[in-house]
Amino acid sequence: MTDLPLFPIFVKLAGRPCLVVGAGRVGEPKIRSLIECGARVRVVAPSATSAVADLARRGRINWAVRSFTTPDLNNIFLVVAATSSAEVNRDIFETAQQHNILCNVVDDPPHCDFYYPAIVRRGHFQIAVSTNGRSPSLARRVRKQLETEFPPIYGEWLERLGQQRAELLEHVSDPEVRRKLIHESVSTESFAEFEGRKSIEAKRIATAQTGGEAGLDNQLSPSPFSTQATGKD
Repeated sequence: MTDLPLFPIFVKLAGRPCLVVGAGRVGEPKIRSLIECGARVRVVAPSATSAVADLARRGRINWAVRSFTTPDLNNIFLVVAATSSAEVNRDIFETAQQHNILCNVVDDPPHCDFYYPAIVRRGHFQIAVSTNGRSPSLARRVRKQLETEFPPIYGEWLERLGQQRAELLEHVSDPEVRRKLIHESVSTESFAEFEGRKSIEAKRIATAQTGGEAGLDNQLSPSPFSTQATGKD
């Protein structure tokens, strides 16, 4: 570990070749997380969990059924060492260092170029918590607190905010007015309104067969970002 601060960064892995060495219960979640980000995942391991083997059968990963060799690092963007052998993992790390390839040895902070943070993910809304390898347990505790503070509906709200921002950029030419509306759109009051609207919509679905839709429609106020609100066609 180092006293220097980590550089916080979210990396686009889509289409990038990434290697995971080890396909047991430790390697499996690392493999899945890389797949979710669109990486081209190569796995090297003599054996694998049934889930990893299924991913290979379905063509989601390229699995080499054998032990790690140095050429496995050719053209690799980053590597995760997740074998059951600390010695093998360290060898992978040292070899990756020689090839200037970023490496993470699972649960071995001194042999990591990067860490997996504790993540709160709500769609495209993400919060990452890191302790620079000093206390992963603290990072997990903070993550649980954040999961309560930022419920799943934040993912839906973010999608709506993205739509509103695009509408404002297209229809509101005055930069000061546009900036003011964007700032207002992310306020606590704006979230409460969005949450209320989603609740009403859920009630509408639940009562769709009872003829009670009209009353609910009256509770759904127009968006403050409609063309009437902005004065633009």
